[in-house]
Amino acid sequence: MSGAEPAPVVGERDLRVSDSEREHVGRLLQRAVGLGMLSLGEFTERMDTALAAKTRGELNAVLVDLPGIRLVGQPAQPQQAPPRYVHTPQQPRMPQFAPSSVHPVMPGNVIRTRMSAVTRKGKWQVPPVLIIDSNMAAVELDFTQAIMSTQVVEIRVRHQLGSLELIVPSEATVDMNGLQLLGASVNNKVRTGPPLGPLHLIIHGQMRLGSITARHPFSAHWKRFLEGF
Repeated sequence: MSGAEPAPVVGERDLRVSDSEREHVGRLLQRAVGLGMLSLGEFTERMDTALAAKTRGELNAVLVDLPGIRLVGQPAQPQQAPPRYVHTPQQPRMPQFAPSSVHPVMPGNVIRTRMSAVTRKGKWQVPPVLIIDSNMAAVELDFTQAIMSTQVVEIRVRHQLGSLELIVPSEATVDMNGLQLLGASVNNKVRTGPPLGPLHLIIHGQMRLGSITARHPFSAHWKRFLEGF
């Protein structure tokens, strides 16, 4: 009598990944931008790949050429303990990198609104990736006092028939070159880059029949005006 067929062996590369692992890889990519290892274009391309990854092999592909990151399955170097970028069931907590360890990323990184107004200001927690899904709405995000977890923040937009206003500190930079516009307007009153200050926003996605504005607070404009005298 023949026995049952053995179950197929699943390799390390074929293990499925979770949303938390994808977000953690996103923080590693943002750290690489801050260290000058990746350009903003490379960051955006790799973030798209990471967010679409289903297995560890696909997720590893965006980190394989970055120094100082040990992939899953590789032995640790002697006298070193580099953090692993994905966790296993035996180690549920993910490692943190500075400055993320100072201000951990908080849940609730999706703003979804219909026919209403949403405002975030004051000392609100800003995640590395912020998703805005709005229709016939007005969204205002004030970053001047916000608590940042990373220098580079990616904002994915699906905005229709409404307005999006971004208020950033005077040293911040905003890149809107990745936006797809359809009957929409863009007014960027802020430097586009490179990310030299404490905050750099990368805005991409779709804007339909709406408007998006990036500006400094009005107090900054008055200060520059008075300094001109």
